[in-house]
Amino acid sequence: MTRSNEEALKRTIRRHQLREMVPLADSTIYEMEQRGEFPRRFALSPRCVVWDLSEVQAWLAARRSKPILRAPKPDLTRRRAPPVREQDQAARSASTAE
Repeated sequence: MTRSNEEALKRTIRRHQLREMVPLADSTIYEMEQRGEFPRRFALSPRCVVWDLSEVQAWLAARRSKPILRAPKPDLTRRRAPPVREQDQAARSASTAE
């Protein structure tokens, strides 16, 4: 095979192979694809979808190199109601106040 033929032949992976590489739920992967944050799947037949292995590996490498920031903590001052206390905690706090 010539070099151009080797570049034209790309390896694809099916869903179960993708799930072994990327331990995310199918719905999460689908949502990330819709937002453009994950490589797109393509159909080989009406019942068979695959992903390009090199694109998935490049996505994994990019994720490894860039840390994901944690979500900010919720603003507790914007609560509509104070948190609910359990009965025994409320009774204990009332007895210690006396």
